Amino acid sequence: METKIFALKTSANREDQVMDFVDANINKKKLGVYSLIKAHGMRGYIFVEASSFDEAQNAFSGVPYAKGILPKPLQYSEIEPMLEQIKVQVNIQERDVVEIISGPFKKEKARVKRINLAKEEVTVELLEAAIPIPVTVKLDAIKVIRRDGEPEEEKEE
Repeated sequence: METKIFALKTSANREDQVMDFVDANINKKKLGVYSLIKAHGMRGYIFVEASSFDEAQNAFSGVPYAKGILPKPLQYSEIEPMLEQIKVQVNIQERDVVEIISGPFKKEKARVKRINLAKEEVTVELLEAAIPIPVTVKLDAIKVIRRDGEPEEEKEE
């Protein structure tokens, strides 16, 4: 079966929310939608790969911030330049001490417990917590501040 790519117009800067709602619709209604694409740097649109226009339209019906779908399917070659493959160079190891640089635990120090490269996630345990609680964060939400085995920096007082 041949699939088609449709452009879905959204409110600017609401693309992630629309994708979440559309994804929920697809799973709930078991629609013939195969992928959702948010093109880097393209505001106000997401792309829906579906078996037909009707399937793509059903995917976003009732979704907040979804404004409409362009009736004419796009060719892959039209959106290919907007897509980028990202290869993440990971220089992180288990037991490294890291600082969380974004999210609710921002500026907290933690020790790396597990690394999941496929999902680009790392599970850490907060160092200052009374009880060690595992927290999973994205790789780009942490920075290594000390390798396992390196001595702690002396604090001058």
